Amino acid sequence: MIRFAPVRLLLTLWLALSLPAAAAAIEIQEVTSPGGIKAWLVEEHSIPFVAMDIQFQGGTSLDAEGKRGAVNLMTGLLEEGAGEMDARAFAEARETLAASYSFDSGDDSLSVSARFLTENRDEAVELLRQALVDPRFDADAIERVRAQVLSIIASDAKDPNDIASRTFDALAFGEHPYGSSSNGTADSVAALTREDLVAAHEAVMARDRIFIGVAGDITAEELGPLLDRLLGDLPAKGAPMPPRADYLLKPGVTVVSYDTPQSVAIFGHEGLDRHDPDFFAAYVMNHILGGGGFESRLMTEVREKRGLTYGIGSYLVPKDLGALYIGQVASSNARMAEAVEVIRQQWGALAADGVSAEELEEAQTYLTGAYPLRFDGNGRIAGILSGMQMTGLPASYIDTRNDEINAVTLADVKRVAQRLLRPEELHFVVVGKPDGLESGG
Repeated sequence: MIRFAPVRLLLTLWLALSLPAAAAAIEIQEVTSPGGIKAWLVEEHSIPFVAMDIQFQGGTSLDAEGKRGAVNLMTGLLEEGAGEMDARAFAEARETLAASYSFDSGDDSLSVSARFLTENRDEAVELLRQALVDPRFDADAIERVRAQVLSIIASDAKDPNDIASRTFDALAFGEHPYGSSSNGTADSVAALTREDLVAAHEAVMARDRIFIGVAGDITAEELGPLLDRLLGDLPAKGAPMPPRADYLLKPGVTVVSYDTPQSVAIFGHEGLDRHDPDFFAAYVMNHILGGGGFESRLMTEVREKRGLTYGIGSYLVPKDLGALYIGQVASSNARMAEAVEVIRQQWGALAADGVSAEELEEAQTYLTGAYPLRFDGNGRIAGILSGMQMTGLPASYIDTRNDEINAVTLADVKRVAQRLLRPEELHFVVVGKPDGLESGG
């Protein structure tokens, strides 16, 4: 993906917002505008500043057939001129207001983050409205941003980690949008027209897929009308969502030959949906297996005991339309085959035997202790609020999440490990020239 996030905030505000905000209880208000647009709000009036995070569900998965990369390129152009202002005039207006806007797109959402001072709120919201509702897509801006995207595509084509990730996704999801890069290809991006970008804008940026989080110096009474001014002129409905993604990968190894002294690998198999009843048990289990940094089993066995890598990790990836359970490791060509075998062994050992009481207690202590640190500023709180809504979590989740973690038992971990960890189904995509490994089942 490509990110465009110019930032100009007063240093005093940045320092203030970096202070822990989780010390006090977070009260979420559900706000509905007169026009029916919904948002979650956390009021914080000690600083004259508002953060807003908007998620448009669908993201780059809504690229039209044959137009891969259109949503990503369109996203990069939202701040390159709007209404009567070209790119330079828009940037100057934003700087004058000391406002910050960032736009990003990924598989499941197009996200918009805004930060503005209370005294400039109306003007900052109007400027953002123009970017969202009336982007210009000027020819010179299109070519400038297109060149940036093409440069990223060319760079990624030489990056072993990106090659491994793209290969795994293509094998896992085939022709589904999850199976290809959100950036598109050099050919698909080069062929995109202004009309394609306008169509991508209409497909994604519609009111039927908006999730909004707001935190800062604004009341519910003020927020409702603001939402209508900001978003009311967007289309009521966007493009239909894509179908669920079938998982296509078979067990085995895929070697992508690449001239480098160190191989990198992406490995994994199908995962769990975020709303699966076993998700919290799987989350705790993964922390113990590969998500807990230097304390995880994979790090202990692959790095500490055998010196096969500098780093290794595993991750639950519950996307909207398909879930993966994956990991990543790098090792010398001479020792990658051994690393692969140790990973398979650890995958199977946890599935067979579960975890110890000490491992479970340490994981729960870490996961519950780290959670409040996420709420360390209005910007992050706004992002959490929009993300919770898009994921379908209730407002009470902030209060109950740690209880869910602490409720996980040894029996829960063993049950979910036996269900989720399937060493015989692991597929490894290895980029490099690994000794003793070749493509096959």
